[in-house]
Amino acid sequence: MTTPLILGFDTSASHCAAALTYGHQVIEARGEVMAKGQAERLMGLLEEVLAAQKTTWQDLSAIAVGVGPGNFTGIRIGVSAARGLALGLGIPAYGVTGFDARQRLAVSGTQIAITAPRQMAYIIGDNGPELVPLDDVTLAASEPEPTDLATATALHAASLWPAPALAPAPFYIKLPDAAPARDAAPPLLQ
Repeated sequence: MTTPLILGFDTSASHCAAALTYGHQVIEARGEVMAKGQAERLMGLLEEVLAAQKTTWQDLSAIAVGVGPGNFTGIRIGVSAARGLALGLGIPAYGVTGFDARQRLAVSGTQIAITAPRQMAYIIGDNGPELVPLDDVTLAASEPEPTDLATATALHAASLWPAPALAPAPFYIKLPDAAPARDAAPPLLQ
Protein backbone atom coordinates (compact mmCIF):
# COMPACT_ATOMS: atom_id res chain seq x y z
CA MET A 1 0.00 0.00 0.00
CA THR A 2 1.36 3.40 -0.94
CA THR A 3 1.30 6.46 1.31
CA PRO A 4 -1.64 8.68 0.31
CA LEU A 5 -1.23 12.28 -0.80
CA ILE A 6 -4.48 13.99 0.21
CA LEU A 7 -5.70 17.50 -0.52
CA GLY A 8 -8.22 18.59 2.09
CA PHE A 9 -10.21 21.79 2.20
CA ASP A 10 -12.98 23.48 4.13
CA THR A 11 -15.34 26.35 3.21
CA SER A 12 -18.07 25.59 5.75
CA ALA A 13 -17.76 28.91 7.60
CA SER A 14 -16.33 32.38 7.01
CA HIS A 15 -13.10 31.02 5.61
CA CYS A 16 -11.42 29.22 2.74
CA ALA A 17 -8.69 26.80 3.80
CA ALA A 18 -6.69 23.94 2.30
CA ALA A 19 -4.07 21.46 3.46
CA LEU A 20 -1.94 18.88 1.74
CA THR A 21 -0.97 15.78 3.70
CA TYR A 22 1.35 12.90 2.93
CA GLY A 23 0.22 10.01 5.07
CA HIS A 24 -0.29 11.53 8.49
CA GLN A 25 2.17 14.39 7.92
CA VAL A 26 1.03 17.90 6.99
CA ILE A 27 3.24 19.26 4.23
CA GLU A 28 1.37 22.47 3.36
CA ALA A 29 -1.57 24.38 4.81
CA ARG A 30 -3.07 27.75 3.95
CA GLY A 31 -6.24 29.53 4.92
CA GLU A 32 -7.97 32.86 4.70
CA VAL A 33 -10.76 34.35 6.76
CA MET A 34 -13.47 35.72 4.45
CA ALA A 35 -17.14 36.51 4.89
CA LYS A 36 -17.85 35.79 1.22
CA GLY A 37 -16.00 34.93 -1.96
CA GLN A 38 -15.09 31.31 -1.21
CA ALA A 39 -16.34 30.16 -4.62
CA GLU A 40 -14.04 32.60 -6.40
CA ARG A 41 -11.03 31.87 -4.17
CA LEU A 42 -11.13 28.10 -3.58
CA MET A 43 -9.58 26.75 -6.79
CA GLY A 44 -6.79 29.35 -6.73
CA LEU A 45 -6.00 28.47 -3.13
CA LEU A 46 -5.88 24.75 -3.97
CA GLU A 47 -3.51 25.48 -6.87
CA GLU A 48 -1.26 27.51 -4.54
CA VAL A 49 -1.09 24.67 -2.01
CA LEU A 50 -0.15 22.16 -4.70
CA ALA A 51 2.37 24.51 -6.34
CA ALA A 52 4.08 25.23 -3.01
CA GLN A 53 4.99 21.53 -2.82
CA LYS A 54 5.66 21.14 -6.56
CA THR A 55 2.74 18.72 -6.71
CA THR A 56 0.20 18.29 -9.49
CA TRP A 57 -3.46 17.26 -9.44
CA GLN A 58 -2.48 13.92 -10.94
CA ASP A 59 -0.21 13.17 -7.93
CA LEU A 60 -3.17 13.17 -5.51
CA SER A 61 -4.50 9.97 -3.97
CA ALA A 62 -7.73 11.50 -2.66
CA ILE A 63 -9.66 14.67 -1.91
CA ALA A 64 -11.12 15.51 1.51
CA VAL A 65 -13.75 18.17 2.13
CA GLY A 66 -15.47 19.64 5.17
CA VAL A 67 -19.20 18.91 4.73
CA GLY A 68 -20.59 20.87 7.68
CA PRO A 69 -22.52 21.70 9.67
CA GLY A 70 -22.05 25.36 8.92
CA ASN A 71 -22.77 27.94 6.28
CA PHE A 72 -25.21 26.56 3.69
CA THR A 73 -23.54 28.20 0.67
CA GLY A 74 -20.00 27.51 1.88
CA ILE A 75 -20.77 23.83 2.33
CA ARG A 76 -22.26 23.61 -1.18
CA ILE A 77 -19.16 25.29 -2.64
CA GLY A 78 -16.79 22.82 -0.99
CA VAL A 79 -18.84 19.71 -1.68
CA SER A 80 -19.37 20.65 -5.34
CA ALA A 81 -15.67 21.31 -5.85
CA ALA A 82 -14.68 18.03 -4.17
CA ARG A 83 -17.13 15.98 -6.19
CA GLY A 84 -16.04 17.60 -9.44
CA LEU A 85 -12.34 17.16 -8.71
CA ALA A 86 -12.77 13.54 -7.66
CA LEU A 87 -14.76 12.75 -10.78
CA GLY A 88 -12.32 14.53 -13.07
CA LEU A 89 -9.22 13.03 -11.46
CA GLY A 90 -10.67 9.54 -10.94
CA ILE A 91 -9.83 9.53 -7.21
CA PRO A 92 -12.00 9.20 -4.10
CA ALA A 93 -13.40 12.21 -2.24
CA TYR A 94 -14.04 11.87 1.48
CA GLY A 95 -16.64 14.04 3.18
CA VAL A 96 -15.56 14.93 6.72
CA THR A 97 -17.99 16.46 9.19
CA GLY A 98 -16.98 19.42 11.30
CA PHE A 99 -17.42 17.17 14.32
CA ASP A 100 -14.89 14.62 13.02
CA ALA A 101 -12.39 17.36 12.11
CA ARG A 102 -12.72 19.08 15.47
CA GLN A 103 -12.46 15.76 17.29
CA ARG A 104 -8.94 15.46 15.91
CA LEU A 105 -8.15 18.89 17.38
CA ALA A 106 -9.97 18.56 20.71
CA VAL A 107 -8.71 17.66 24.13
CA SER A 108 -9.89 14.16 25.00
CA GLY A 109 -13.24 14.06 26.78
CA THR A 110 -14.40 17.54 25.76
CA GLN A 111 -17.72 18.10 24.03
CA ILE A 112 -17.48 19.20 20.42
CA ALA A 113 -19.60 22.28 19.77
CA ILE A 114 -19.66 24.30 16.57
CA THR A 115 -20.93 27.85 16.70
CA ALA A 116 -24.03 28.50 14.62
CA PRO A 117 -25.94 31.68 13.76
CA ARG A 118 -28.36 33.37 16.15
CA GLN A 119 -26.61 32.43 19.42
CA MET A 120 -26.92 28.69 18.72
CA ALA A 121 -24.44 25.80 18.53
CA TYR A 122 -24.31 22.43 16.79
CA ILE A 123 -23.52 19.46 19.06
CA ILE A 124 -23.76 15.70 19.05
CA GLY A 125 -26.43 15.00 21.65
CA ASP A 126 -27.87 11.79 23.03
CA ASN A 127 -30.00 11.39 19.90
CA GLY A 128 -27.41 12.51 17.36
CA PRO A 129 -26.59 15.93 15.92
CA GLU A 130 -28.71 18.82 17.13
CA LEU A 131 -28.93 22.59 17.33
CA VAL A 132 -28.99 23.98 20.86
CA PRO A 133 -28.78 27.44 22.46
CA LEU A 134 -25.19 28.63 22.72
CA ASP A 135 -25.65 29.23 26.46
CA ASP A 136 -26.26 25.48 26.93
CA VAL A 137 -22.74 24.47 25.82
CA THR A 138 -19.19 25.23 26.81
CA LEU A 139 -17.22 26.18 23.74
CA ALA A 140 -13.50 25.65 23.42
CA ALA A 141 -11.40 28.71 24.26
CA SER A 142 -11.37 29.64 20.59
CA GLU A 143 -12.71 28.39 17.29
CA PRO A 144 -10.08 26.39 15.37
CA GLU A 145 -8.07 28.27 12.78
CA PRO A 146 -9.21 27.62 9.19
CA THR A 147 -5.90 25.91 8.36
CA ASP A 148 -6.35 23.62 11.38
CA LEU A 149 -9.79 22.57 10.12
CA ALA A 150 -8.49 21.87 6.61
CA THR A 151 -5.56 19.93 8.08
CA ALA A 152 -7.81 17.89 10.37
CA THR A 153 -10.11 17.20 7.42
CA ALA A 154 -7.23 15.85 5.32
CA LEU A 155 -5.82 13.82 8.22
CA HIS A 156 -9.21 12.29 8.94
CA ALA A 157 -9.45 11.21 5.31
CA ALA A 158 -5.93 9.76 5.54
CA SER A 159 -7.13 7.58 8.41
CA LEU A 160 -9.92 6.24 6.14
CA TRP A 161 -7.86 5.78 2.97
CA PRO A 162 -7.86 3.47 0.94
CA ALA A 163 -11.40 2.52 1.97
CA PRO A 164 -14.00 3.34 -0.67
CA ALA A 165 -15.60 6.73 -0.23
CA LEU A 166 -19.18 7.72 -0.89
CA ALA A 167 -19.56 10.96 -2.82
CA PRO A 168 -19.42 13.79 -0.26
CA ALA A 169 -22.79 15.28 0.65
CA PRO A 170 -23.69 18.33 2.75
CA PHE A 171 -24.19 17.57 6.43
CA TYR A 172 -27.03 19.85 7.52
CA ILE A 173 -28.56 19.80 10.96
CA LYS A 174 -31.13 22.51 10.27
CA LEU A 175 -32.90 23.64 7.15
CA PRO A 176 -31.43 26.65 5.31
CA ASP A 177 -32.74 30.09 6.27
CA ALA A 178 -33.76 30.79 2.66
CA ALA A 179 -37.26 29.76 1.73
CA PRO A 180 -38.78 28.94 -1.66
CA ALA A 181 -40.71 31.74 -3.32
CA ARG A 182 -44.35 31.88 -2.33
CA ASP A 183 -45.48 33.22 -5.68
CA ALA A 184 -46.28 30.85 -8.50
CA ALA A 185 -43.52 30.44 -11.04
CA PRO A 186 -44.02 32.41 -14.25
CA PRO A 187 -45.32 30.41 -17.21
CA LEU A 188 -42.68 29.09 -19.62
CA LEU A 189 -42.83 30.49 -23.12
CA GLN A 190 -42.97 27.96 -25.90
